[in-house]
Amino acid sequence: MKTTTESAMKMHNPPHPGEILRELCIAPMGLSVTEAARALGVSRKTLSSILNGRSGISPEMAVRLSIAFNTTSESWLQQQLQYDLAQAEQKRRSLRVKKLAAA
Repeated sequence: MKTTTESAMKMHNPPHPGEILRELCIAPMGLSVTEAARALGVSRKTLSSILNGRSGISPEMAVRLSIAFNTTSESWLQQQLQYDLAQAEQKRRSLRVKKLAAA
């Protein structure tokens, strides 16, 4: 039996957290990448990499985002986990793994 958390984590194609950050936090405030990066205390390159899906949300970035946008750091890390797990699941069939059983 699957728990609610397991079902929620099996989202087929969740968006990258950078897309959520751009569409739901930065764009509605009318901020440029440079302005948002400055407010977060990171380089424009770092923020741009996240917004364009080339980098993920680290625990430290999750804390920065939680402070800046009055959210929880856990919510940002959960989004990253869902995205990463969905990406890994797409490769499931190509993985060469042998099932193990207790003797």
